[in-house]
Amino acid sequence: MGIESMSPSALVEELGHRLKQARLNQDLTQQEVAKLAGLSRKVVLNAEKGRAQLEAFVAIMVALNLTAQLDHFLPQQMISPLQLSKLQGKQRKRASGQSTIADGETLEW
Repeated sequence: MGIESMSPSALVEELGHRLKQARLNQDLTQQEVAKLAGLSRKVVLNAEKGRAQLEAFVAIMVALNLTAQLDHFLPQQMISPLQLSKLQGKQRKRASGQSTIADGETLEW
């Protein structure tokens, strides 16, 4: 089965398996990774089963020096031309021509 057709629960389980394999490839115990990540061993264990909060998952990736993989996991998204045109419509086009000073007077430029 390709990753594209996996259910969300199967995907998180696969991510956990990959995280575990990365830890084993570096010959680290769950306890060692937990210490490096500032987490408990149980959190690492749960992450390897696909049951972790995103912050814990990323902390483990940092501990395993896998953060470069995040660009492959979820690449930076570019703004679509349609979104860009919507945003540009809300940008200021010019200054108001008036400024307020501290005592409440309005100055005309």
